[in-house]
This record gives sequence, structure tokens and C-alpha cells, in this order.
Amino acid sequence: MSGRDKDRLAAIEARIGHVFADRRLLAQALTHTSAVSNAADSYQRLEFLGDRVLALGVAGMLYRAYPKADEGELARRLNALVKRETCAEVAKSLHLGEAVRLGGGEAQTGGRTKVAILGDIAEAVIAAIYLDAGVAPALAFVERNWAARMKTAGGAQRDAKTTLQEWAQGRGLPTPTYRQTDRTGPDHDPMFTIAVEIPGVEMATGTGRSKREAEQNAAAAVLVREAIWREGSWRDGVWTEGTTDA
Repeated sequence: MSGRDKDRLAAIEARIGHVFADRRLLAQALTHTSAVSNAADSYQRLEFLGDRVLALGVAGMLYRAYPKADEGELARRLNALVKRETCAEVAKSLHLGEAVRLGGGEAQTGGRTKVAILGDIAEAVIAAIYLDAGVAPALAFVERNWAARMKTAGGAQRDAKTTLQEWAQGRGLPTPTYRQTDRTGPDHDPMFTIAVEIPGVEMATGTGRSKREAEQNAAAAVLVREAIWREGSWRDGVWTEGTTDA
């Protein structure tokens, strides 16, 4: 590792509040698939792990901060805090986009500011900290960067899949099922199409940059069509305003 690379990583460590014993983990967390020939050398595997550590950290914060909240409210708050857009906001606040390694084509198309990439980087950094020093420093990083956002993430936000399941069960219908019907785009930036099916209810589809996002969009499409939610308030997997009684 060159002196320039060491200085670059040291500056990142100062921003994220963790000095790595193994800086190779941090370097990998900042490496996009377009910059390497082997995807295993990119942040993909770290992002997978970091997503789970983030969920654990946020769930713990919510459990402590809202002792009277029921499971539904906690789930809605969790979904708002771990979604890709929120992770991207954290990455932006730490200027991680400036440090990510990208291939030439991705760099030319604005990869450093793409929400999908920034969100993945934030989760990859969490995993890198976890692997470098254990769960406590990783959860401390989550708390430093998500605690303020937790206070502004309203409990009124709705999770589409949960709401649709509750609606179906309330009418004696089977649990909704989801299946992938299409996938387009390159491996590092896919677009999924998911269909949601409930016997006796017209099928609906949704698209998204992840299967989870596409499933949420498909569920929301049913809720809007059935007049459970009003049109025009659906954004990024949560419903913030405009609900009606089921």
C-alpha cells in the first residue's frame, strides 16, 4: 500500500471514527465491482454482512428508545432507517463517495453520487468495522450515525408488505406471495421486477434496485389500487402520508 493510499485511508478513518488494525478491510469496503476483475474483491460480501449488523444496531436503538412502541411501529421505524436511501445519506455525510474505487465507466456515469452505491458502501463499512474489531465498535458506529436520524424517522411511516399482509389476513385471505418475474441491468446495478399474488385479488408488480424494494413497490401497488393507501405518497419503500382506513 502506497503512502498516498495510507493517507487517504487515514483520513477516512478519522471521519468514521475507527482506526483499522487491518486497513485492507476498509479498502475492500470502498471498492466497487467495476474496479476489480473478481467480484469477491469488491464490497459485495461486506455489504451483505453489514446489512445484518446495521439491522441489529438499529433494532436495539429502537427497542431502547421507544419502550411503549408495538412491533408494528418498531418495524416501520426500522424499515425507514435501514433502507438504501438512509444508508446513502450516512455515506454522503461521511464523504465516502469521494473515496470509493470505481471502474472508468462507472466513474464517468456519476457512480460516486449514486444512491445504490453509496448505500452499499455504508453497509460495507459497518461490516469492515465488525470484522476488524468486533460487534461493539460496529454498533457504536451505527449509533453515532443513525441515532439522530432515528429521532426524525416518524412512526407513522408504513411498511407496505406488512400492511398488505394485515389487510389480507383481516379478510380471511391467504398470505401474499412474491415471485421474481424479471431482472435487467448489469450484476452491479440490477433492476428487479416482482409480482405479488393473493388468491382472489388481482396480481400487481413492482420494480426496484433490490428484491426487497421491488417487493415493497408491488405490495404498495395493491394497497393503492384497493384504496387502502392514497396515490402519490409512496416513496422508497415507506408510506409517510395519505393512508386511509382499510
